[in-house]
Amino acid sequence: MHMADALVSAATGGAMWAASAGAATYSVKKVQTEIEENEKKIPLMGVMGAFVFASQMINFTIPGTGSSGHIGGGILLAALLGPHAGFLTLISILAIQALFFADGGLLALGCNIFNMGFFTCYVAYPLIYKKIIHKKMSKKNILIGSLIAAVVGLQLGSFAVVLETFFSGKTELPFGTFVIMMQPIHLAIGIVEGLLTAAVISFLWNTRPELLESSNLDKINNSNNKKVVALLLCAALVIGGIASWYASNNPDGLEWSIEKTIDSNEVEGNSSIHELLRSVQDKISFLPDYNFKSDQEAQTQAKLGTSLSGISGSILTLIVAALIGKISKKYRQIKAKINN
Repeated sequence: MHMADALVSAATGGAMWAASAGAATYSVKKVQTEIEENEKKIPLMGVMGAFVFASQMINFTIPGTGSSGHIGGGILLAALLGPHAGFLTLISILAIQALFFADGGLLALGCNIFNMGFFTCYVAYPLIYKKIIHKKMSKKNILIGSLIAAVVGLQLGSFAVVLETFFSGKTELPFGTFVIMMQPIHLAIGIVEGLLTAAVISFLWNTRPELLESSNLDKINNSNNKKVVALLLCAALVIGGIASWYASNNPDGLEWSIEKTIDSNEVEGNSSIHELLRSVQDKISFLPDYNFKSDQEAQTQAKLGTSLSGISGSILTLIVAALIGKISKKYRQIKAKINN
């Protein structure tokens, strides 16, 4: 559900950048305290970022629709890292995707952060998932909480996409028709994401239950912590480097909805700001659409580009997400020294 720049106006894109920046600022302040209390969250932010980045590369087919979807990862990140660190980790994923892989526009980055991160980490997680799980931690409750939270988060995010195109004046995407296309397909995607999220959380609950609550991270000794980090990193590299070969080639839910609405998956954005950001993105992205820039049709070449994208993107995300944690901790230490 990564929006392209052509779907938003400069005004709407700027407003959503401001909204996402405000939410990020709030998250940073909260994470500073959390990391000061437990530094083990920093490497976990990195490897979970890498894991979700890699997982987002695998589009799964929605049977009978000709569409596909991928996990957003917001509920999974919030469940393992807490909403604040989860939100910041998702920002690092989306920023790397836009900058280096041309997945989602630069103008639309604020929209994508808000749609995929805010609604999951700050709405669906605390109001649905957390309330269900806190009644009793069990496989049943993990499944119910993950399923409902993923569906609600994705429904809110997909409806936000429609609103953002409406306020951007995209008359070629009529509000009513676009809603009718967007909501049902993202309901199906949300159900699959909920099931996948529940499977991952249930596995970690069986093997490392202390990971499911950030306040329990201090119970992990250094040896176990390294094992957890190594396991998640290996999983990210295998998913991004090999499993990503088998991703569905069908258009994702957003592309499919646009195509069904206007009989084309292309929406034009020809303003000067669109042209400028398109040029910047073309220069920065070294593996656009997770493949080489050259038009190589050979299957082995395509697989190599996908593998390189999955591995390099996972490593970049790991570094950026961990740096966010490190910088947040350092900033709080400097601030404390100044105040003293």
